[in-house]
Amino acid sequence: MSTNVKNVAGTVRELILPVANELGYQLWDVEYVKEGAKMILRVTIDKAEGVNIEDCERMHRAIDPVLDEADPIDAAYYLEVSSPGIERELRTDEHLLACMGEKVEARLYAPVDGTKKLVGILAAYEDGEIAIAMGERVQRLPRTAVSKIKTVFDFGD
Repeated sequence: MSTNVKNVAGTVRELILPVANELGYQLWDVEYVKEGAKMILRVTIDKAEGVNIEDCERMHRAIDPVLDEADPIDAAYYLEVSSPGIERELRTDEHLLACMGEKVEARLYAPVDGTKKLVGILAAYEDGEIAIAMGERVQRLPRTAVSKIKTVFDFGD
């Protein structure tokens, strides 16, 4: 079964979502990307109490035969299973909704009030608009104005 690069992540997500759910994991993300000369299928899982190396190995072993049988990728690739980490990129609507109330850093395509970076609390996400609370001020902007948004962990330094 040959699939173009853009469809691979979606196809793989559909194949492995039931496996992740059965094992008690949230399927946070699936990416199929080129890094150097290698193609990487990166599967990111999460759970309420956090993910450890054993969880990643368990998921890897569980999805390997599913991917081998379905054969959604017609080229050689490396399979990586990982946790999203403490500072995670919010790439989908589901990611944004799951991280409501958390501290985030948003990088913008064009400056707003002279800056291309906003740091504050993710206060709302609805109808394609993100609201970031920075003290008393709430900045609302279209999702399309944000090039990258990620959670920020305060390490207390």
